[in-house]
Amino acid sequence: MAFWKPGTVGPGSEVERSVTETAQDLITSYNAATASRSLEHQRTTLPAYQKRKVILHRLNHSRVLILVGHTGSGKSTQIPQYLDEAGWATGPWMIACTQPRRIAVTSVAQRVAQEMRVQVGAQVGYSIRFDRRILEGKTRIKFLTDGMLLQEAISDPLLSRYSVIMVDEAHERSVNTDLLLGLLKRILRKRPTDLRIIVSSATLQSETIKSFFADTLSDGAGNDTLETDPVSLLSLEGRSFPVEIHHLSQPTDDYMERAFQTVCDIHQKEPPGDVLIFLTGKEEVNRLVGQIKDYGSRLLHGKMQLNAFPLYAGLPLVEQMDIFSPGQAGTRRVIVSTNISEASVTVDGISYVIDCGFVKIRTYNPDMETHQLVTTPISQASATQRAGRAGRTAPGKVYRLYTKASYESLSPHMVPEIQRSDLSPIILQLKAMGVENIMDFSFLSPPPIPLVSQALETLNALGVLDDQGGLTPIGEKMVGMPLEPRLAKMILVSGDLGCSQEMLSIAAMLSVTSIFIQPPGEKTEASEAKAQWAVQEGDHLTLLNVYNAYVERGKSSGKWCYRHYLNAKSLERASIIRSQYIALAKKVSLPLVSCQGRVEPILKAIASGYFDHAAQMQGDGSFKCLRNGLTLHLHPESVLFKQSPTWVVYHEVMETTRNFMRDVTAIEPTWLTEVAPHFFKKRQIQPRPRHEEE
Repeated sequence: MAFWKPGTVGPGSEVERSVTETAQDLITSYNAATASRSLEHQRTTLPAYQKRKVILHRLNHSRVLILVGHTGSGKSTQIPQYLDEAGWATGPWMIACTQPRRIAVTSVAQRVAQEMRVQVGAQVGYSIRFDRRILEGKTRIKFLTDGMLLQEAISDPLLSRYSVIMVDEAHERSVNTDLLLGLLKRILRKRPTDLRIIVSSATLQSETIKSFFADTLSDGAGNDTLETDPVSLLSLEGRSFPVEIHHLSQPTDDYMERAFQTVCDIHQKEPPGDVLIFLTGKEEVNRLVGQIKDYGSRLLHGKMQLNAFPLYAGLPLVEQMDIFSPGQAGTRRVIVSTNISEASVTVDGISYVIDCGFVKIRTYNPDMETHQLVTTPISQASATQRAGRAGRTAPGKVYRLYTKASYESLSPHMVPEIQRSDLSPIILQLKAMGVENIMDFSFLSPPPIPLVSQALETLNALGVLDDQGGLTPIGEKMVGMPLEPRLAKMILVSGDLGCSQEMLSIAAMLSVTSIFIQPPGEKTEASEAKAQWAVQEGDHLTLLNVYNAYVERGKSSGKWCYRHYLNAKSLERASIIRSQYIALAKKVSLPLVSCQGRVEPILKAIASGYFDHAAQMQGDGSFKCLRNGLTLHLHPESVLFKQSPTWVVYHEVMETTRNFMRDVTAIEPTWLTEVAPHFFKKRQIQPRPRHEEE
């Protein structure tokens, strides 16, 4: 392999010490190595234990503690326990600890419950979307996603039940994390004496965070009892074995090919130990897993066997859990993952990490209202996080599929998500929490003005905000349905149109991916299978047909899906999501009614949520967006691709080689002014009826 070996002259001649994040198990049994030692012994060997008294002292005398906890320090699992032991969760109080991802919430909660020898849902609980295991009056430590804590703030603006709120993995800078930090800054002004904030991460921009909170606390309000700085910084060392960092000596043209070759070389030349590979997306992950499994099947009998497992956010939980099960004796596991494994998920036994150096991020263009999946180089912080996955239980090695010069040219941190996202859902949340002037809200990294303006215009067009920026009656209901605003509007209107049962099914199907599968070499058969569900009205009703047929099959649906080239796991997930959407519908008193096979109510409901995504076909077969004049094209996977609908509405636009509309439905143009008269009158747009065009 063309890697520079650490200790030799040239790029990458270094040894870095790093380990994986704190132990997080999704399974209830310990592996053999863990079971051989007591939980108490494990806790006392963590670096956090050595700083236990310092952490508690700082928290007693500071209102905000910024904790740079290196990987393996024990910050995620131990600090909530220290706080509980010190009495921060007595009486009505609870300790909240947020994580950026659902899988991290459940796994850390399980680990902490094991260490405290209690059941999850009792003294230790968690709350994620549609899954809540909390015992009121008994739960003392609560793990939850940033988004769930924001939802709680809508009904309890001061988050009054919590004495300490710990925002973990803050370096990921998700939209919800940034929004939560801004909210906590506001709350500190109202709760100057009885609330403490901990912001923690392995690669945190600590001085930036300190300045962010310091300007709130510098007025001295509530600080007269504090002996130290109201915003305190503390660093925890990681617990690690040595980790060698290898870089390529020359850039590679194909990191997928190089990743596969590196796996083969590790398996042939290196001692036992599992491998973790970082790639950019599901397609790459599945492709490399297939290659590795094929290679493993050809290994000679008697040699150490090789098995590969995928890991990405959309993978069903059952399959995600496979990676946490101990590998069989004589077998090397290879976990092929997206960036979900950088911080939120820890897999024990990893000795080797292969880092492709790229990540796929979603960006939003407010001028064109288009989403784009962009493969971009990672940051130096991400590279450090990835390297930190190796060396947990033994010395490890990291193979970076890029040169040392490339590493040094990486930006220190990724662009925060809030600066590249559609802000409509975020602004709706802020309005629900009583933030009247969005521009006065304190953002850690303020979003660009065009993103804010476009989001406000969208919410006004949907009738969620009035012309003065206040919540309308339908906006009040939408707050109780934490969904993308257009999707929520579509569901809410469907109750009045008498088709909410159908619309909940369509919404659930839009919330999952890869319904239709196309195995290699079976493109014709898969296309013919998909055609049997297709209807001339478009993709939304096609998805409804598939879902209804799936439900009718019941327990025999697995084999039926296989025969019809349908993804059984995605359909099962859609069924679960639909039941969750029903719970939301009941919460806002939405009548659950069916249109009994009538098509027009469904199409009008779709148009009511996506009227500003209306487009008219042009003479060359392209489409012109009614709102912004953008030239659009039907996606080749749309059932309308070979048809000629005059008017359509679309779910979203993905910008690749062209601006492709995804999930498209044909409509009558007169419906647009019917479902959104205010929007079209304001812009003096009058779609012509189809018969006039002809």
